[in-house]
Amino acid sequence: MANDACSEIFSTRTDFMSRALSLSRRALPDCLPNPPVGCVLVSQGEILAEGYTRFPGHHHAEVEALSKLPDGAGSVEAYVTLEPCSFRGRTPSCAQALIDRGVQRVYVALIDPHPLNQGRGIEMMRSAGLEVFTGIEKEAVAGFIGSYLNIDPLYQQYRL
Repeated sequence: MANDACSEIFSTRTDFMSRALSLSRRALPDCLPNPPVGCVLVSQGEILAEGYTRFPGHHHAEVEALSKLPDGAGSVEAYVTLEPCSFRGRTPSCAQALIDRGVQRVYVALIDPHPLNQGRGIEMMRSAGLEVFTGIEKEAVAGFIGSYLNIDPLYQQYRL
Protein backbone atom coordinates (compact mmCIF):
# COMPACT_ATOMS: atom_id res chain seq x y z
CA MET A 1 0.00 0.00 0.00
CA ALA A 2 2.80 2.44 0.87
CA ASN A 3 4.42 1.84 -2.51
CA ASP A 4 1.19 2.80 -4.29
CA ALA A 5 0.95 6.02 -2.28
CA CYS A 6 4.56 6.92 -3.09
CA SER A 7 4.12 6.32 -6.81
CA GLU A 8 0.92 8.38 -6.83
CA ILE A 9 2.67 11.32 -5.15
CA PHE A 10 5.59 11.10 -7.58
CA SER A 11 3.24 10.91 -10.53
CA THR A 12 1.44 14.04 -9.33
CA ARG A 13 4.72 15.90 -8.90
CA THR A 14 5.73 14.79 -12.37
CA ASP A 15 2.42 16.08 -13.73
CA PHE A 16 2.93 19.49 -12.10
CA MET A 17 6.45 19.78 -13.51
CA SER A 18 5.18 18.70 -16.93
CA ARG A 19 2.64 21.51 -16.69
CA ALA A 20 5.45 23.95 -15.82
CA LEU A 21 7.34 22.72 -18.89
CA SER A 22 4.26 23.31 -21.02
CA LEU A 23 4.05 26.87 -19.68
CA SER A 24 7.74 27.48 -20.42
CA ARG A 25 6.99 26.86 -24.11
CA ARG A 26 4.53 29.77 -24.02
CA ALA A 27 7.34 32.13 -23.01
CA LEU A 28 8.83 31.96 -26.49
CA PRO A 29 9.81 34.06 -28.30
CA ASP A 30 8.99 37.01 -26.05
CA CYS A 31 11.30 36.02 -23.17
CA LEU A 32 14.48 35.91 -25.28
CA PRO A 33 17.35 36.30 -24.53
CA ASN A 34 16.18 35.02 -21.12
CA PRO A 35 15.51 31.28 -20.97
CA PRO A 36 11.87 30.16 -21.28
CA VAL A 37 10.85 29.16 -17.76
CA GLY A 38 7.51 27.93 -16.42
CA CYS A 39 6.21 27.89 -12.85
CA VAL A 40 3.18 26.23 -11.23
CA LEU A 41 2.05 27.03 -7.67
CA VAL A 42 0.16 24.23 -5.95
CA SER A 43 -1.63 23.77 -2.62
CA GLN A 44 -3.08 20.45 -1.47
CA GLY A 45 -2.75 18.99 -4.95
CA GLU A 46 -4.56 21.86 -6.67
CA ILE A 47 -2.99 24.38 -9.05
CA LEU A 48 -3.54 27.87 -7.64
CA ALA A 49 -1.48 29.97 -10.06
CA GLU A 50 0.81 29.66 -13.07
CA GLY A 51 3.32 31.80 -14.87
CA TYR A 52 6.04 31.91 -17.47
CA THR A 53 8.89 34.29 -18.20
CA ARG A 54 7.82 37.49 -19.94
CA PHE A 55 9.70 40.11 -21.97
CA PRO A 56 13.20 41.03 -20.67
CA GLY A 57 12.82 43.39 -17.73
CA HIS A 58 9.35 42.05 -16.91
CA HIS A 59 8.27 39.24 -14.60
CA HIS A 60 10.09 35.94 -14.57
CA ALA A 61 7.92 32.81 -14.29
CA GLU A 62 7.97 32.64 -10.49
CA VAL A 63 6.98 36.27 -9.94
CA GLU A 64 4.33 36.04 -12.66
CA ALA A 65 2.78 33.05 -10.85
CA LEU A 66 3.13 34.69 -7.42
CA SER A 67 1.31 37.79 -8.70
CA LYS A 68 -1.71 35.56 -9.43
CA LEU A 69 -1.62 33.66 -6.13
CA PRO A 70 -4.77 34.27 -4.07
CA ASP A 71 -4.34 35.96 -0.69
CA GLY A 72 -4.42 33.56 2.21
CA ALA A 73 -3.16 30.59 0.18
CA GLY A 74 -2.02 28.00 2.68
CA SER A 75 0.86 25.60 2.24
CA VAL A 76 2.20 26.37 -1.24
CA GLU A 77 4.59 24.34 -3.37
CA ALA A 78 6.30 25.74 -6.47
CA TYR A 79 7.26 23.67 -9.52
CA VAL A 80 9.84 25.53 -11.60
CA THR A 81 11.64 24.35 -14.73
CA LEU A 82 14.86 26.27 -13.96
CA GLU A 83 16.40 27.22 -10.62
CA PRO A 84 15.01 30.56 -9.42
CA CYS A 85 17.55 33.35 -9.78
CA SER A 86 19.37 34.41 -6.64
CA PHE A 87 20.55 37.76 -7.96
CA ARG A 88 19.04 41.05 -9.03
CA GLY A 89 19.46 41.86 -12.71
CA ARG A 90 16.78 43.62 -14.73
CA THR A 91 14.34 42.09 -12.24
CA PRO A 92 14.53 41.22 -8.51
CA SER A 93 15.60 37.79 -7.26
CA CYS A 94 12.96 35.12 -7.88
CA ALA A 95 14.33 32.97 -5.05
CA GLN A 96 13.81 35.90 -2.68
CA ALA A 97 10.28 36.44 -4.01
CA LEU A 98 9.41 32.79 -3.23
CA ILE A 99 10.89 33.20 0.25
CA ASP A 100 9.06 36.48 0.90
CA ARG A 101 5.70 35.03 -0.18
CA GLY A 102 6.06 32.09 2.21
CA VAL A 103 6.27 29.25 -0.29
CA GLN A 104 7.15 26.14 1.71
CA ARG A 105 8.47 23.70 -0.89
CA VAL A 106 10.13 24.23 -4.27
CA TYR A 107 10.65 21.55 -6.92
CA VAL A 108 13.25 22.50 -9.53
CA ALA A 109 13.96 20.54 -12.72
CA LEU A 110 17.37 22.06 -13.57
CA ILE A 111 20.06 23.94 -11.72
CA ASP A 112 20.71 27.22 -13.53
CA PRO A 113 24.18 27.22 -15.12
CA HIS A 114 24.27 31.04 -15.17
CA PRO A 115 27.55 32.08 -13.51
CA LEU A 116 25.69 34.29 -11.01
CA ASN A 117 23.37 31.45 -9.98
CA GLN A 118 24.74 27.88 -10.23
CA GLY A 119 22.94 26.61 -7.13
CA ARG A 120 22.90 29.89 -5.22
CA GLY A 121 19.12 30.18 -5.59
CA ILE A 122 18.76 26.69 -4.12
CA GLU A 123 21.09 27.56 -1.22
CA MET A 124 19.28 30.85 -0.60
CA MET A 125 15.88 29.15 -0.35
CA ARG A 126 17.18 26.30 1.84
CA SER A 127 18.89 28.80 4.17
CA ALA A 128 15.53 30.54 4.56
CA GLY A 129 13.91 27.25 5.60
CA LEU A 130 12.25 26.20 2.35
CA GLU A 131 12.38 22.55 1.36
CA VAL A 132 13.97 22.36 -2.09
CA PHE A 133 14.09 19.30 -4.34
CA THR A 134 15.95 19.17 -7.65
CA GLY A 135 15.93 16.95 -10.71
CA ILE A 136 12.23 16.22 -11.17
CA GLU A 137 11.61 15.78 -14.93
CA LYS A 138 15.20 16.91 -15.52
CA GLU A 139 15.65 15.09 -18.84
CA ALA A 140 12.42 16.40 -20.39
CA VAL A 141 13.10 19.96 -19.27
CA ALA A 142 16.76 19.86 -20.35
CA GLY A 143 15.68 18.56 -23.75
CA PHE A 144 13.61 21.70 -24.26
CA ILE A 145 15.33 24.47 -22.33
CA GLY A 146 18.98 23.42 -22.71
CA SER A 147 19.61 25.16 -26.01
CA TYR A 148 18.10 28.41 -24.71
CA LEU A 149 20.58 28.55 -21.86
CA ASN A 150 23.32 29.28 -24.38
CA ILE A 151 21.93 32.25 -26.31
CA ASP A 152 22.90 34.82 -23.68
CA PRO A 153 26.68 35.39 -23.63
CA LEU A 154 26.67 34.89 -19.85
CA TYR A 155 25.64 31.26 -20.42
CA GLN A 156 28.18 30.49 -23.14
CA GLN A 157 30.68 28.56 -21.05
CA TYR A 158 28.12 26.97 -18.72
CA ARG A 159 26.40 24.23 -20.67
CA LEU A 160 24.23 21.48 -19.22
